[in-house]
Amino acid sequence: MTAQQQPHVLLGGSKGKVLISVSDKTNLETLAKGLVELGYEIVSTGGSATAIEKAGVPVKRVEELTGFPEMLDGRVKTLHPGVHGGILARRDVPDHMAAIEKHGIAPIDLVVVNLYPFRQTVTAASKPSFEVLAPGAVAVENIDIGGPGMIRAAAKNHEHVTVVVDPSDYAALLDQLRSGAAGSDALHFRKRLAWKAFQHTATYDATVAEWLWGQVGEGPAPEMAVPMKLSQGLRYGENPHQSAAFYTDASLAEHDLGGVATSVQHHGKEMSYNNYLDADAAYSAACDFATPTCVIVKHTNPCGVASREDLLEAYRLAVRADPVSAFGGIVAFNRPVDAALAREIREFRSPTDNETRMFYEIVIAPSYTPDGLEVLKGKSKTLRILEAKPRAPSGRSLRQVAGGWLLQDADSLTPQQIEFTCVSEKQPTPEQLDDLKFAWLCVKHVKSNAITVAKGQKLLGMGSGQPNRVKSVQIALEKAGEEVKGSVLASDAFFPFSWNDSVEIACKAGVAAIVHPGGSVRDADAIECCNKYGVALLTTGVRHFKH
Repeated sequence: MTAQQQPHVLLGGSKGKVLISVSDKTNLETLAKGLVELGYEIVSTGGSATAIEKAGVPVKRVEELTGFPEMLDGRVKTLHPGVHGGILARRDVPDHMAAIEKHGIAPIDLVVVNLYPFRQTVTAASKPSFEVLAPGAVAVENIDIGGPGMIRAAAKNHEHVTVVVDPSDYAALLDQLRSGAAGSDALHFRKRLAWKAFQHTATYDATVAEWLWGQVGEGPAPEMAVPMKLSQGLRYGENPHQSAAFYTDASLAEHDLGGVATSVQHHGKEMSYNNYLDADAAYSAACDFATPTCVIVKHTNPCGVASREDLLEAYRLAVRADPVSAFGGIVAFNRPVDAALAREIREFRSPTDNETRMFYEIVIAPSYTPDGLEVLKGKSKTLRILEAKPRAPSGRSLRQVAGGWLLQDADSLTPQQIEFTCVSEKQPTPEQLDDLKFAWLCVKHVKSNAITVAKGQKLLGMGSGQPNRVKSVQIALEKAGEEVKGSVLASDAFFPFSWNDSVEIACKAGVAAIVHPGGSVRDADAIECCNKYGVALLTTGVRHFKH
């Protein structure tokens, strides 16, 4: 094998060219100095070259490599054979090496590139214009062209070229170069960086495509990619035999919406797969209420809900709704937690025996006072304490089925957006109407078939997930117990039958007012039944199925 045919090994410490073109200049000076100390020659573009020069590090401008100046306001800098030939040439193919030598192109061994800040631009408070020629049309100008080209070229040729897109990898890169790593170890390192490079450009392109569709598209996009970032590996999924991980959604649709995915954990054991599901269900429900509210969830279903100006009292009432289910549940608040409330959470005894301290997996709230946080940490070493930006149901909802995804808008309707129409002879009192709206908001967060019974802005009982509505009614009434007299009942969907069925069962139990969407061919039966028992019946025209 001739010298020209010898495979080029970057990570053996040999000298070579490094091309640097970065928007994010984090740790750039440290990288540049380290590379020069190892004997590499740096070629750079625009602002990157200027930053390296200011650091006192020798650097050549890319124009010296290509023989062409930057053109078209910087749109054309690296789109040149002098750059891409040096990156893409295979060092183990004699014809490749002969070709670049013939044209005076030097091999480029290391490519350090990250892209224009497109995401930051289009998510800024001042939204950029879409039109290319419009004043301040910075969005289109922040769509990187040359950068992805160099990244993809280097990643494709990873057998011979190292590509770095993330400043957090600079230290590992320099360590590899200094160690003189070669062979399979060096190749494995380059392959990992190549994967990261392709993922980097894929996420970037997905963001650009999402933004463009938002400018020109109507309805669901014909194709879509949802970029996700690994937040943490999980010990297991729903069950110990299932592997699992948690990802955050990096799409523009999710920008700054808040919620559990971007929460801060202040204390406790690491989150599990089921913890995330339950915390999301609890916090989404709590944040759906405009008034101070506590929601307690078990297996994604609210088992306790109460609204009070005094959040401490709301917590007590939420626990009392179903203390057996609340034990081991998730407690969510839509207002800050102070020391008094934290102390109550820490010390509150189960109403079942007035002795056993209530145990919870998670407490989640929009914020905590410093004293409140310290008090709450004293409840248990394992209690997970989460702080999250408030988020009522909003944005889009994606759900996986085998081989596909379902996309819908989140169920963001609240009682304030719905018309409650009384269709019975009996009219609800103002207090009953308020309770009906409360029960209606509760039932929205319960799995179908869903029934909630409430009174005085507190949940008394709920029936969830039953294949037939009658059973959900029976369960909800059973949990409400003696408090059912004068209460209200909400159903997430219409009653298909009334006599000797859900409606009559509720009326006989002492429910004073009922709300359902209406729309059944037997709606008249529900009205007639309620009129017989002197119960107010209201319709909303809106269904709240939750599967």
